[in-house]
Amino acid sequence: MQTRKFGVDGPEVGAIGLGCWSFAGAYGPTDMAESHRTLARALDLGINHLDTANVYGNGVAEEVIGAFVKDHPGRFKIATKGGIYRRPDTNERTFNNTADHLRLALEASLKRLGVDFVDLYYVHRRESQRPIEEVMETLVRFKEEGKIGGIGFSEISPTSLRRAHNIHPVMAVQSEYSLWTRLPELGMVQTTKALGTAFVPFSPLGRGIFATKAPDPQTFGPQDFRKNNPRFLEPNFSANLKAIQPFKVLAADLGTTPAALALAWILARADHLIPIPGTRSVEHLDELAAAAELKLDVDLRRSIDALLPPGFAHGHRYSDAQQVGAELYC
Repeated sequence: MQTRKFGVDGPEVGAIGLGCWSFAGAYGPTDMAESHRTLARALDLGINHLDTANVYGNGVAEEVIGAFVKDHPGRFKIATKGGIYRRPDTNERTFNNTADHLRLALEASLKRLGVDFVDLYYVHRRESQRPIEEVMETLVRFKEEGKIGGIGFSEISPTSLRRAHNIHPVMAVQSEYSLWTRLPELGMVQTTKALGTAFVPFSPLGRGIFATKAPDPQTFGPQDFRKNNPRFLEPNFSANLKAIQPFKVLAADLGTTPAALALAWILARADHLIPIPGTRSVEHLDELAAAAELKLDVDLRRSIDALLPPGFAHGHRYSDAQQVGAELYC
């Protein structure tokens, strides 16, 4: 697989990474054996970057990864996240970027992963009232102590990134980015490029909407993130399926799958993008890896943009509850 670089001084990784939220059941039930088969296949395919978080299944995803890397040390470049806090009495989600909380979160993540160092550590959501400069000072200390290799942020604005970068280079920023979520094109893709920061698109396949077989909202379990997501609720869902159908026809005409074509579209946008599609299936992973081999010429990219122009999706990308903590900048 082709490789891309995390920031100016970060590691080389496969151009496609693996998002590991699904290891914790975010999109349906799974087990450790299935997840471990997927991780083993990822190594075969040259997918050597894993993205997880302490809140994915309250640590379950990190534990699954830790059980695998115990027997495969040093094979993956691992990123994890902290900064989201759930009150134990109400399970209410809040954000805590204090030095004490982030240190406790990082130490707990390292223990679950079975390592003493992660290649990249993200603040999962900013605590809006706390200056990002103060948060950066905490993260720089973690790096100086040898606990993390690089600093990242999830779902921040370009202005926040510039403020953080004034303190210390930021290795990566991740936000949702796909054919149906184009907000990062209004500043974040450009700012990360200018600063030498990697941009990591999560949910690059629209949470399954670009799969060959469309997801069925009637099958979503109570823990499925999409259950209350506006784009998967009617009448938006049916409208989105109709809008995406011509793109699926195009993929078939090209002899590929809509998921591979959607992922290849992202890779073609800029060379500092490292998408992290999520799957717990070996078969789906093979399909995603094939995207790295697809070459999209100018005419094909124009055809895709004509079929799915910016803003085509029906419904907000997040519900009001899901939106909390993600910075808006347009």
